Amino acid sequence: MDVLSNLGLGFTVALEPINLMYAFLGVLLGTAIGVLPGLGPVATISILLPVTFTLQPQSAIIMLAGIYYGAAYGGSTTAILVNLPGESSSVVTTLDGYQMARQGKAGLALATAALSSFMAGTIATFIIAFAAPALAEFALDFGPADYFSLMVFGLVAAVILAHGSVVKAIGMILVGILLGTMGIDVNSSLPRFTFGVPQFGDGIDFAVIAMGIFGIGETISNLGRGAEAREYVKDYKGLWPSPHDLKDIVKPALRGTFLGAALGILPGGGPVLASFSAYALEKRIAADPDRFGRGAIEGVASPEAANNSASQTAFIPLLTLGLPASPVMALMVGALMMHGLYAGPQLIAEKPELFWGLVASMWIGNLLLVVLNLPLVGFWAKLLTVPYRLLYPSILLICCIGVYSIRNDALDVIVASVFGLVGYVLTRLECEPAPLLLGFILGPLIEENLRRALLISHGSPSVFVTRPISAVFLALTAVVILILLLPAIRAGREKVFVEDAS
Repeated sequence: MDVLSNLGLGFTVALEPINLMYAFLGVLLGTAIGVLPGLGPVATISILLPVTFTLQPQSAIIMLAGIYYGAAYGGSTTAILVNLPGESSSVVTTLDGYQMARQGKAGLALATAALSSFMAGTIATFIIAFAAPALAEFALDFGPADYFSLMVFGLVAAVILAHGSVVKAIGMILVGILLGTMGIDVNSSLPRFTFGVPQFGDGIDFAVIAMGIFGIGETISNLGRGAEAREYVKDYKGLWPSPHDLKDIVKPALRGTFLGAALGILPGGGPVLASFSAYALEKRIAADPDRFGRGAIEGVASPEAANNSASQTAFIPLLTLGLPASPVMALMVGALMMHGLYAGPQLIAEKPELFWGLVASMWIGNLLLVVLNLPLVGFWAKLLTVPYRLLYPSILLICCIGVYSIRNDALDVIVASVFGLVGYVLTRLECEPAPLLLGFILGPLIEENLRRALLISHGSPSVFVTRPISAVFLALTAVVILILLLPAIRAGREKVFVEDAS
């Protein structure tokens, strides 16, 4: 009954005209960036972080969340019509969605993606409503040693699921940790890594790094790729599936929903892993696996449901444990920090209107996305005809204005530009920059909890193995590392990310 009353509070907040407007704006932007290849949710949310500083916290988070799960919807449109995934989580959808489109079933494929995602979003909303408060209550028993071990586990999981070389991912996390510890040390009051620049005494602002690496850096990378020849499927009539089609959609969508929800909760999990796993599951249990890759409706329904539910349940470890499991969740932490709020078990108790308003807005946002995606599919398809050379000047201008508005300091614009070049170089060197962002967010928290734990234990490191919760997370970390060292696992990981890149 408490959950229902809390959801009532959430809908009261989410249905306020101002929050409803920002939910609509978020899913609209999310759909647009999902449709446009190369401009993902990480870059867009990075660019919009300074804008959210002027909003109420619940309005800001509702809009940013809408951008995140809206991008998954938009990515399926280009995956089906153009065989070009707008989002990495929609890579799997191209396998059967585009084949359905070529067979004259583009409308059915688009409807399958939209309805599966809406079903997943609805179920994921209730999963968050029931699971998050219980997990937050459990997290109240966490001590500094437990948080330290949890965050180490999260970083290790992020390394494993990062694209490309594990060594490079570890290097990116270490660089992120070093950048996160810049500034005046709170214990010794001595400057660290400031290079004699007074403005670095408070460290580098999170938004400056995020907008530099993902906003400016991604823009430069996209310019270097050049224009792509695209073959469109323009016939997308018949957007409502028949009863027989609905029957074929429901079971795969349900399996994808629950698999994606589980993977979204795990640190390091996410929409990409969820969609690949859901597709592999459907192919394994199918009576005729050879149908997959030739236009199987299950190959669209299950991955689309999985990536949408994973996008939403990723908020559970963020809001209850303060653990960002992906770059987007790290950006959400940054948005909360800009409003003087900190993700963790106290957030639900101290800011119930923010938490439950966000949960309720997810269902409303998914409903808005169905309305936006199906009737306006022609409009979204035409967005693909916009040359990127017409978009990038405005993107760079918004980045510079946004960075400058944070502290009204021109040095921040210079720093963001430098990180933009760094982000471009990292991309060229095949070093995924996302782990750097996670290291930047979690590095100071790991250091703080490490120091607090050792202070409480009078310098004894045994506290990390004598506390049950901490010992469990360290054991899980060791297990994950051992699993990664297995040759078969390494080969499977590389195969997944090669397919993702292609």
